[in-house]
Amino acid sequence: MNENLFASFITPTMMGIPIVLFIVMLPALLFPSPTRLIANRLISMQQWLISLILKQMMIIHSPKGRTWSLMLISLIMFIGLTNLLGLLPHSFTPTTQLSMNLGMAIPLWAGAVITGFRHKTKTSLAHFLPQGTPIPLIPMLVIIETISLFIQPMALAVRLTANITAGHLLMHLIGSATLALMSINPTTAFITFIVLILLTILEFAVALIQAYVFTLLVSLYLHDNS
Repeated sequence: MNENLFASFITPTMMGIPIVLFIVMLPALLFPSPTRLIANRLISMQQWLISLILKQMMIIHSPKGRTWSLMLISLIMFIGLTNLLGLLPHSFTPTTQLSMNLGMAIPLWAGAVITGFRHKTKTSLAHFLPQGTPIPLIPMLVIIETISLFIQPMALAVRLTANITAGHLLMHLIGSATLALMSINPTTAFITFIVLILLTILEFAVALIQAYVFTLLVSLYLHDNS
């Protein structure tokens, strides 16, 4: 019970050297490249799932937007596996760090916006001023639309960070309560343990859903600018 509630969010170090880079690279090892002519069931299932997700995300895009398909499928795989690995006991979840999520969101958002200004300049500029706007409101609307544009990467990063962090904190609190109640009231502790199991199942779903939502929003930003 004396354990720091936020200890699991501290960047792990070894001999004073941060090892977060190795943790970030770990999900790539879970998707090995097939070396056989006929893939086994695991690799076949992975390829089928990747193809299904990619088809759903790319169906709305133009040929220019579909050039981002490898980037988007790599993004959803990385975030999803990182979130799932963070649910293991005594593990570190990089996606609970706002700095890392901003490091993913800002370049992707900037790339989508720059693509729009490069290939659809008039359409991109038209987003700052809706058609039929009264002349006195033009300066205010331009400012509001500009702010909303620059808030998009922040919203992406904060959404992912908040959802993953909240789930980890809730699991930690309920787990601590279960341990404390075992010696006081075993019946209540058993009920709390059932709640913890259900919450863990929910967090597995949240880990995958948040990866999909993050990637889908990046895909929509790209669709608006390509």
